[in-house]
Amino acid sequence: MENFFIITIYLLIGIGLNRLTNFPKETANVLNQFVIYISLPALVLLTIPELEISFTLLTPIIFCWVVLIFTASIILFLASFFKWNKKITGCMLLLIPMGNTSFLGIPMVEAFFGIDAVKYALLYDQPGTFLALATYGSVIIAVFGNSGVKVSASEILKRVFTFPPFIALIAAFIFRTIEYSSIFTNILSVLASTLIPLVMIAVGFQLKIKIHTDELKPLGYGLILKLIIIPAAALLITRMFGFNDEVTNVSIFESAMPPMVSAGALAIMAGLAPNLAAALVGFGIILSFITLPVLFYLL
Repeated sequence: MENFFIITIYLLIGIGLNRLTNFPKETANVLNQFVIYISLPALVLLTIPELEISFTLLTPIIFCWVVLIFTASIILFLASFFKWNKKITGCMLLLIPMGNTSFLGIPMVEAFFGIDAVKYALLYDQPGTFLALATYGSVIIAVFGNSGVKVSASEILKRVFTFPPFIALIAAFIFRTIEYSSIFTNILSVLASTLIPLVMIAVGFQLKIKIHTDELKPLGYGLILKLIIIPAAALLITRMFGFNDEVTNVSIFESAMPPMVSAGALAIMAGLAPNLAAALVGFGIILSFITLPVLFYLL
């Protein structure tokens, strides 16, 4: 729990820095870009070569896609039942199935499970959540977003294969038999260690909470589904079938992450209920600091 409190301090630092005029509005974007291009690839290169190749490695990936399909199905049912408009439906379909499994998930997994479990979080995030954002997310934006937002198959492939952490993931698997020099390992360790403080400070810096009254119900249903119902169902089903190992528990924990910041940004860009998208991300992060420790205790 000590690491969890440290993460909370980083979050509060970010919130505090946002109130200072010395830091420009682009501060969070700069920190996020550093994480995407430096910190996260370094962590991938450092941890993935330690994986022992087995069918167990498929668990986080399959888990992620099953959760996504299950969650999207529930959202479509709720949208039909409550007669949500197209924008709210698209926003919910984009944000609720897509967890913040990278920027928040990896630091949280490291804080609660330890550095050795991060490799499972990376597998849940890269071939799972990130690939889903590039494919499933693009389809949602094309169907529900503004008419000017069009995404081709080539653009989807370009997003996938030019994303630095994904490139690092492929490289780590290709060169996993090559032993790193001590200097290179030390460099990767230092760069990877910047991930948690930079991510959480950036999250705190850009934390915004705005909501319209007509979007309160979708907000409530979405966060209850994302933070409570989905992980609870995952926990119950896995225990019923006797799965209780670390890779399963990390996958359940990742499924409980609040809505993804990047998905929220895409929803705002595509005009999918921008205030609802921002509120889902903001309230989701805050509430996850309560729900995630409770879930870890139950695991």
